Amino acid sequence: MSDLIIENGRVIDGTGAPAFDSAVLIEDGAIAALGAEAQSRAAARPGLRRIDATGCTVMPGLIDTHCHLAFDDAASNAEIFHQRRNALSALVASYNARKLLRAGVTGLLDPDSTFENMIDLRDAIEAGIVEGPRMSCGAYALITGVGGTAGRMIADEGVTGYYKPVNSRDEIVAEVRRQIKYGADWIKVHVTGIVPRQARRGEMCVWTLDELKLICDTAHELMTPVMGHCRGAEATRRAAIAGFDLIFHATGMDEAALTAVVDRKIPIAPALTFQANMVDFGPALGTSAELIKLFEREITDSIDTMTEAHRAGVPLLTGSEAGFALVPYGDWHYREMEVFVKYFGLSTLEAIQCATQKSAFGIRMPGEVGVIAPGYRADVICVKGRVDEDLALLGDPDNMRHVLIDGKEKDLSPLPPRRPIPGWRLASMGGRRLTRDVAFGPQTPPEPPAIEELH
Repeated sequence: MSDLIIENGRVIDGTGAPAFDSAVLIEDGAIAALGAEAQSRAAARPGLRRIDATGCTVMPGLIDTHCHLAFDDAASNAEIFHQRRNALSALVASYNARKLLRAGVTGLLDPDSTFENMIDLRDAIEAGIVEGPRMSCGAYALITGVGGTAGRMIADEGVTGYYKPVNSRDEIVAEVRRQIKYGADWIKVHVTGIVPRQARRGEMCVWTLDELKLICDTAHELMTPVMGHCRGAEATRRAAIAGFDLIFHATGMDEAALTAVVDRKIPIAPALTFQANMVDFGPALGTSAELIKLFEREITDSIDTMTEAHRAGVPLLTGSEAGFALVPYGDWHYREMEVFVKYFGLSTLEAIQCATQKSAFGIRMPGEVGVIAPGYRADVICVKGRVDEDLALLGDPDNMRHVLIDGKEKDLSPLPPRRPIPGWRLASMGGRRLTRDVAFGPQTPPEPPAIEELH
């Protein structure tokens, strides 16, 4: 039974409108009524379950449109490529999915996964076998023979971690169709990649426009949208022209790329939480100043174009890039909203709208979830305090008083402690070579990282 009324709370409805005091009536897993009508209808049902939300914000659950549940807080691509096992990674991901619930996440888009096994986790959640947020999934990220963001670490053919190279038009068509056959909700393309010999150029567009159009045409014929990892102007421009439905990152846009995105109003999920965490907390991790500046430039160089895109009506979606050690599960799913406010000039309520109503697009449920209004599915969270005045309240799981999906309350009790898994992590003797200069000389800053490890 998912019928209940939430009373005495302060509602943020997810549309960008100001907060208001209201009761929320839930019937058959959906929002049935608000305000006086909700209370009137509830009064006629004396046995109806009641949640007292005094002192709490009642709002739509957060939707994370860039979360890699299978990566398990990896410290490197090499760890994902070589240390993971199929069934075990799916089991571990189901454990981590509960961390997202405790953080108020009721929906997520997992763009790509090892062994494509997040398709299996999605199906297990939908069947009620394990508990987690709603999921929408890609399968393997498509790349060309040039490689993705890991350069020569990726094999020229076959699967490497979450990557699958396609080296001809026939391979493109066959792989897109295969992924859709096995349950992919989205087709994921790494439009940019790193060429180690040319790493100074950053990520480069590694597909022709015709190849990108072929991917879109093949997927769209089978009613499946296409999303792309794009860093740099040319990659974003080509993806927009080719017909992509969602663009990740879209950093480094020029006027032509911005125009192509704005013309089609293609949603962008910048997924800059990873970079923001490096900027704000890198010193605490011992990160080199050089690397911190590199990550900060990726944000600041995009301020003008992201701000203009938002003003022109391009939906900005929130994504944490959780799955890496710098963005562990359960801690940072709200953080992209802070990035939008700090760097792109959004109001707090606009940022919340991005994380709820607008991000519903990422899980292919726009108009169904992400808003507190009659007719929407009851994916609702009750958070202690006034979230519209302090987004950081969403970062403390202790503030999550209730999390409901389809009106059904989720278990927010702490997860059982987890012990190390043999062979799961990449062994390390430290980040530097112990030369005599290191052992006996003056302290020097850490060596810069390998560019292939920068996701």
